[in-house]
Amino acid sequence: KKLIPLLDRVLIKRAEAVTKTAGGIVIPEKAQSKVLHGEVVAVGPGSRTDKGEFIPVLVKVGDKVLLPEYGGTKVSLENDEKEYHLFRESDILAKID
Repeated sequence: KKLIPLLDRVLIKRAEAVTKTAGGIVIPEKAQSKVLHGEVVAVGPGSRTDKGEFIPVLVKVGDKVLLPEYGGTKVSLENDEKEYHLFRESDILAKID
């Protein structure tokens, strides 16, 4: 199955948390920092203003983005064990180049 976001929603795969140091020491889960960036996997077409003007989504598939610490909706697909998050475009803090 494929998830297609609606309106101005963006499907994001958060980057993996760092679980080991460069020297190979395992970092306990509680000590791992929250992952605040990810990659755009799918985007909705955009939204409309009160006057009916179309506003396209500014991020595209493959973009790296900065995310808020909290927010988004966790989404899992049946045929994929990865976990994704669905955000409104306005919740995304920045694009990362």
